[in-house]
Amino acid sequence: MSQSQHNIILIGMMGTGKSTVGKWLAQHLEYNLVDLDAALEVQEGCSIASIFTNQGEAYFRQAETGILQKVLTSTKQVIATGGGAVLNQENCDLMSHGGWVVALTAEADDIASRVQGDGLRPLLAGNTEERIRSILEERKNAYLFADYTVNTSLFSAEQVGSMILANYRV
Repeated sequence: MSQSQHNIILIGMMGTGKSTVGKWLAQHLEYNLVDLDAALEVQEGCSIASIFTNQGEAYFRQAETGILQKVLTSTKQVIATGGGAVLNQENCDLMSHGGWVVALTAEADDIASRVQGDGLRPLLAGNTEERIRSILEERKNAYLFADYTVNTSLFSAEQVGSMILANYRV
């Protein structure tokens, strides 16, 4: 594995456990944890919801690519991406070259229960469960480029992290 692959990059729909599993992995590997959305909020000086509202999704996606490029200049990181980071082919290429990509999946019902009442997710405005099913359908092939995939509906965050570590080779 090349030096650039000393990163684990977590992709997947919102609510699949990227942040939770990312924290667990970072602690066990003694890697830095980078939450891409949080890094973007720091860079932009406002929340993701505010970026969507004030600048629009296109601006957000462009800024997301820029922050991903910046983050991937470092190694020994666990990077938790935003759920839609995979919508841009450039991001997928950056992730494939910048680390070992792990897709976290989950059943729609589990995602809905995990994100229920979270008003900070602009793409879930309206009927949450209906929106989740729609987004899952739209993105069903978007995560296929991952090196490894785990369904987090079936396991705890610790079990998911252990499975990832068992398959990760530096």
